[in-house]
Amino acid sequence: MSTAKKTSANDRLRSDRLSFYKEDMEKIDKLLAEFIRLAGAKCALLIDKEGHLVTRRGEVRSIDMDTISALVAGSFAATKEMARLLGEDEFTALYHQGTRDNIQLSLVGDRTLLTILFDDRTTVGMIRLYANETAKKLSEIYDVALARDPSEGPDLDAGYGNSAKKKLDNLFD
Repeated sequence: MSTAKKTSANDRLRSDRLSFYKEDMEKIDKLLAEFIRLAGAKCALLIDKEGHLVTRRGEVRSIDMDTISALVAGSFAATKEMARLLGEDEFTALYHQGTRDNIQLSLVGDRTLLTILFDDRTTVGMIRLYANETAKKLSEIYDVALARDPSEGPDLDAGYGNSAKKKLDNLFD
């Protein structure tokens, strides 16, 4: 593969699979905690479109996070197909109402799903208002992370690679 094609593939992979560093996650977690406080939500999850949990804040009770993450991504994918059939690119927000709990899903930066669990302590309007603001701020964090030079990653000392190799060797011995 030529260098230009390899670079293009690497750029596309970086764009599709945005990596977050510790400082990114700290900003995201702080933003989600503030969202919960302002909106009166019970819990906020950030899930990638493949169904992997990125982070969460708030009350989660005994919810199986892996299962809810996969189901949220599947629900959003199905709804995207419904939108396409109706002539839309996709719906950017979904709302499911239950007797006790509700859930809203909001697409953020075409990368993640802001998943909000809430009950009657707040309103759908409050959730939507603060979810839109939070989504804009998350998109800004994503833009900064995407613009970061990949060579500016965490500085791992030379011993890290050797240590990891030894642990893998021990695992498979």
